[in-house]
Amino acid sequence: MLAIWIFIFLYFTEPLDVSSFGDREKLIFLPGYGIVGGLCYLLFIPLQQFLFHKNNKQWTLASEAIFLISVSVISIVLARSYYLYVVMANDRNPYDLWYMLKTIFLPAIITIVPIIGIGRFAFGKYHEKRLDRQKIEIKGEGNYEGLRLLLNDLISIQSSDNYIEVFYLSGNQVKKTLIRNTLSAIDEEFPELIRTHRSYLVNPFHFMQWKTDSGKRFMQLNYDIIVPISKTYQNEVISVINSTTKL
Repeated sequence: MLAIWIFIFLYFTEPLDVSSFGDREKLIFLPGYGIVGGLCYLLFIPLQQFLFHKNNKQWTLASEAIFLISVSVISIVLARSYYLYVVMANDRNPYDLWYMLKTIFLPAIITIVPIIGIGRFAFGKYHEKRLDRQKIEIKGEGNYEGLRLLLNDLISIQSSDNYIEVFYLSGNQVKKTLIRNTLSAIDEEFPELIRTHRSYLVNPFHFMQWKTDSGKRFMQLNYDIIVPISKTYQNEVISVINSTTKL
């Protein structure tokens, strides 16, 4: 989509000597600028992932600005190279960089980057709504607050008298929330979780390895969370984990 926008901008605004090109030359050279812009955008997707995880899986205005500025700067460098070594390969009098910045690169950026930003914002909102629909809700009894989260962010749940302690991921950090509910009620509501002990439920998605200490078996989950496995549930737990890890 970005490549198409760049091509349309150049085709109809005709900066520099584009107006001197015939339709055939325009269709040969102008798509190259679009391809340069599109490739630069794709090359910077890893930077986007890095900034996202660095900010605890939160995307800020500063992150967006860094991403768009980086893409723009590298796009200018590559587009300039494309102009010099492809478009003007047989011409000894190409336009200098400053003139190109004023007449094509900056106008193109001012026109195209806001469109990209709006599109990314709209896609981000759509993605947030889609994730929100995928969330589960661990409800609290009565008027007590519950917890909404993605299933894969839930690590384990431990019974604590009339409450349950929910261990889950928030960004890159493990957090714990106390909710007024019973482990049995949660066990019935969420069959995706497995019971390892009368006081524990775990999400098999976070299974790491088995551990044994003094003849007792334990399960190690992500983030060094250790939960016991009682003999009552041992066979079923092993069966579920083995079938899960084979997928």
